[in-house]
Amino acid sequence: MSANSHAMSQLLWQGPMCVGWKRDLEGAVYHLANCLLLLGFMGGSGVYGCFYLFGFLGTGYVCCVMWGWFDACGLDIILWSFLLAMACLLQLAYLIYRLRSNTLPEEFEVLYKTLCLPLQVPLQVYKEIVHCCEEQILTLATEQTYAVEGETPINRLSLLLSGRVRVSQDGQFLHYIFPYQFMDSPEWESLQPSEEGVFQVTLTAETPCSYISWPRKSLHLLLTKERYISHLFSALLGYDISEKLYALNDKLFAKFGLCFDIRLPSLYHVLGPAASDTGPESEKDDEEAREPAIPTSAQQTPPRSPLPASASPPAPPSRARMSRPDSGLLGEDSTSLVLEDFEEVSGSESFMDYRSDGEYMR
Repeated sequence: MSANSHAMSQLLWQGPMCVGWKRDLEGAVYHLANCLLLLGFMGGSGVYGCFYLFGFLGTGYVCCVMWGWFDACGLDIILWSFLLAMACLLQLAYLIYRLRSNTLPEEFEVLYKTLCLPLQVPLQVYKEIVHCCEEQILTLATEQTYAVEGETPINRLSLLLSGRVRVSQDGQFLHYIFPYQFMDSPEWESLQPSEEGVFQVTLTAETPCSYISWPRKSLHLLLTKERYISHLFSALLGYDISEKLYALNDKLFAKFGLCFDIRLPSLYHVLGPAASDTGPESEKDDEEAREPAIPTSAQQTPPRSPLPASASPPAPPSRARMSRPDSGLLGEDSTSLVLEDFEEVSGSESFMDYRSDGEYMR
């Protein structure tokens, strides 16, 4: 027992002494292998960092195999270096396979960077969304309709990738749909999963367009299954609908050319050129309003001498109702929305008596 412990202590603390040192240095392949190994161990993290790491390590171990074969002439050096080089090459092959499996078509790649990457949506979640639409890109020719008012059923949700789509109702232009906007978000939000309906507007492509489309049932199933995707679509659809509402608000004008907020109370609009609001009955009412009221007691009493003109109070001027302005004066087309007036409030005051909408709200 003591002899074994003595031998172990000699190996650990004293060690074998080198009989003689080689005077010649190792060949250039040995030094190149060590330089490549040094560069490989300086690699970073991530996918491209792993490419850097295993690329330099694999090349370095290949150089070690060549050094063991030509200079060192050691079988153990050749075997170990070969195994390590093969492990690095296999790891590189696995990384290439992962990258190819994660590759998306160019249109979906741009869509991810534009719409989902700013929201920090994981790539795996985005793949589930793309898989729901079967990775198909549909197209529309110029003046081809995506939906017809009162005819096309609401059975899908589409997102425009390129081009421009015109939205109209009863032949009147409403707004445009631009790339990376939903084409039918209001229709999607207006129905429950169990309900059915048709489009209330017509969507026509003004330029060659491309878009992706999710079937209604498949997307509802995905939203029910994945809570994160449901919240994501809720945020995207809400933002898209608000953009469409503000696009309509830009076409809303008052009589004096002022732009009003669509959220103001008692606001209504008229599409197209409007007819005059004054009629025979309104003119008759105005004439009656101009005549001074005669009390009944004045008919029973004898007439008195008329008062001087200076003493008689002047009759209050009647407020004639302003006619609706011609829609051609408010915009280039006849589809500009016109704010006619608001309902009369107490004290014969209306919205037009106030300087601003904030003053009216107060």
